[in-house]
Formats: sequence, C-alpha cells, structure tokens
Amino acid sequence: MISVLMLTYNRESLVPRAIESILNQTYHDFEFIIVDNGSTDRSGWIADTYAARDARIRVIHRERGNIGAGRNTALDAAGGEYIAFIDDDDWAEPDFLAFLLELLTEQNADVAICGAADKVFDERRVMNAEEALIELMWRKKYTMAFPTKLFRRQLMERLRFPEEGAYDDIAMMYRLLAEAERVAYHGLPKYTFYRHEGNNSAWTTDHRRLTPETLEEYLEAYHTRTAWLGGKFPGSAAAFQYFQWSFMISMVEKIHRLELRDCEGQLAAMTRELTANRAAFLNAPETLPFEKEWMEKYVTEQPAADPAN
Repeated sequence: MISVLMLTYNRESLVPRAIESILNQTYHDFEFIIVDNGSTDRSGWIADTYAARDARIRVIHRERGNIGAGRNTALDAAGGEYIAFIDDDDWAEPDFLAFLLELLTEQNADVAICGAADKVFDERRVMNAEEALIELMWRKKYTMAFPTKLFRRQLMERLRFPEEGAYDDIAMMYRLLAEAERVAYHGLPKYTFYRHEGNNSAWTTDHRRLTPETLEEYLEAYHTRTAWLGGKFPGSAAAFQYFQWSFMISMVEKIHRLELRDCEGQLAAMTRELTANRAAFLNAPETLPFEKEWMEKYVTEQPAADPAN
C-alpha cells in the first residue's frame, strides 16, 4: 500500500534509528526502499543487515549522486499506491504512516501532511492546491521538506527530482502540491527532524554556514518558482512574488548582520531587485512590520554593495 523511500549517505551512526522507526510502525503494509547513495562508511552494510531480517526492506546500492538522483532511483523502484519519505538522520513516531494514511483516505486527499516535533499545531485543514501552496510559503506549519507528507503515487509519476544541485525540495515540492486537488493537514507531531552540523540544510539554523553557491541555487529556484506559480495561479501571483522578496530581504539582513563577505555578489543583486520593487514590496498586504524595517535599514539607507570589493 505504501512505499517508504529513504536515501542514505555516510550516516552509519544515525541510520539504524531511522530504519527502526519505520520497522516499528503500527501500520505494516508497506515496502521500505533504501537507496545507498555511494556511502563510503557502513551505512549500506547496515541497511543490508536490516533487509536480511525484514522482507519489506529493499536496498539499492548506487554510485554517488545528488539527493534528487537518489530519490529518483527509489521512486523508480517503488510499487506502492502511496509514497512517503524519511531522511536517514531523522525518525518517525510509531503511528506516522497510520496517521497520514487515515488522514488522506478520510479526506479523499492527494496529499496528507502531519506536524513535526518543531512544528506542532493541533489544527486540521483541508485545502485546495492554491491554499496549500500559500500555507507552504509561510513555512510556519509545514515546509518544503518531503518527510511529514504522504502522496498519492499518481502525483509523483508526472514529475522527476532534479539531478543537479543540492536542494531538490525547493525545486520539487511546490510543483507536487500544485498538482493536488485536495491537501489534508493535521499538525500533530509524528516526525522529528534531527538538526545537526551534517544536515544538508544546516545553514537554515546556523546562517553563518551560508555559502554563495547555496544562496545562488536558492535565488535561482525562487525566481523559477515565482514565475511558474504565477502562471498557474494568476490570482495569487502577487502573493508568490511577495514570498520571493521576503526570502531576499531575510537574506540581505543576515548577510549584513553576520558580515558574510563571501555573499556580497548575491547581496548586490538582491539589493538592486528590492530597490527596484521597493514600493510594491512595502505595500504588499503580506509584508510584515520587521520586513519593512529591514527594507529601510538594509536597502533604502544602505549604499548598493559592490561585488568587486
């Protein structure tokens, strides 16, 4: 019924916990596809050891690739009617799958979303694609991350994860939600994201780790997202544009406050765009008070950054 997909790479100290959290699910009708993405430690061997003990596990060993390529490998092998994800450094509560499947089937939804340990809301909502996307952009109740969500297989079949870049979620999640007719959300915590220095997204909790390469990939993905969503949902085009500018002013503030000298080229480009759209951003109904303050402090009152310096 459910295919649980996990990619692992050099997480021998953490991957047993992730695997066991799936094997200990109260819902049993699942297959667990683990893709060893070219590990050089014992992660692949550990997965094989568990597979030898539980027939629901299938391990695929492949050469090192990015996250998207590994997830495509898992998706190609999946046979379930529904698709769920777990990351190899996280863990799921015992009723994670049962909770999501019940939520999805009760609401006849295409996507079900639960809460996580750091995003707990005892709130239920059933949304159309446009409403679910706006909620996604606020990043308060759920995020771009693939864990915490259960998808009907048909949604996944029409899309492929990008096989370049480091952040497949920002390029893929909005396109999946845009295909859904109904998205069911209940924010009780059924999943834990383990935050540590080795996370692919560690920079989001320690902004001193932000690199120009990461910021460039995000900015390109956000520009693409804004144009794509604005074309598909023209009634919300202005809101999607706001969320792009909101990300940019947030990054401008962090670069200034943390003195991230390596990102000054991106700072100059963001400052130019925000300056050109200052009135539209300040007058957008979504713009928050602190964002207006940051605009005045870091854009209006600051000279344009010179990437040559």
